[in-house]
Amino acid sequence: MVHILVVDDDALSGEMTAAVLDAAGHTTTLAENGLDAGHALADHPETKIIVSDMHMPLVSGIDLFRSLREDGVTLPFVLLTGDDPDVLSLEEPGLDACLAKDETLETTLVEAVALLLR
Repeated sequence: MVHILVVDDDALSGEMTAAVLDAAGHTTTLAENGLDAGHALADHPETKIIVSDMHMPLVSGIDLFRSLREDGVTLPFVLLTGDDPDVLSLEEPGLDACLAKDETLETTLVEAVALLLR
C-alpha cells in the first residue's frame, strides 16, 4: 500500500484517522498542523496522499491545500471536515476529496483513498 500524511491539530482525531488508514494496510505519518506538514513531506518523500483536517489553528486545511498547490505539490489531497463537505468542495473544486468527519469516516476515507490510488 502507500504512505499517507495525516494533518490534524487534535492528537486523538489524528491518531484515529491514522489508525483507520493503517488498518487498511497503509503507513502514516502525523503532522499536528499545516506548518509541520511541509516538514513531514520533506522527511517522507514517499508520501502519496495527504489527509488533512479542515479546522486547525494557524493554517486551515483548505489554506494548506492552496499553499501546497502554489508550491507545486500535486499529491492527492483529502480534506476532512465537520462542516458540509459539499459546500467546501464547491469553494475549492481542486480538492481530490472532501469528506464529513463523522461516524462514516472509517468507510468513506478508505473508499476515497482506494479511488485515488486507481
